[in-house]
Amino acid sequence: MDLKNSNAPVATTTIDKNLIDAPTDNIYEAISIISKRAAQINSDIKTELIEKLEEFATYNDSLEEVFENKEQIEVSKFYEKLPKPHALAVEEWLDDKIYHRNSADDIKEEL
Repeated sequence: MDLKNSNAPVATTTIDKNLIDAPTDNIYEAISIISKRAAQINSDIKTELIEKLEEFATYNDSLEEVFENKEQIEVSKFYEKLPKPHALAVEEWLDDKIYHRNSADDIKEEL
């Protein structure tokens, strides 16, 4: 996932319901798929951020000492400015980049 080249909005936007439910013909199923993808994106971003912040971590036994690491602050600011995971998931959904299938349809075909 390329976060820098994403066209997802940073602010909340209104999206036509018909665009969201067009691939599934069911708004609830579409929202469920989007929410699961948003959870995956959130997990990926969190893992990536923790890995980058650990590069700058300094381990001290003293709790009184607080060090400001400029690189660490810049990394944190970058991730704060990113679009939210749900916005990224909606963008992927509208661009037809999310693979989905209904297992109930697969069972009907087998019968």
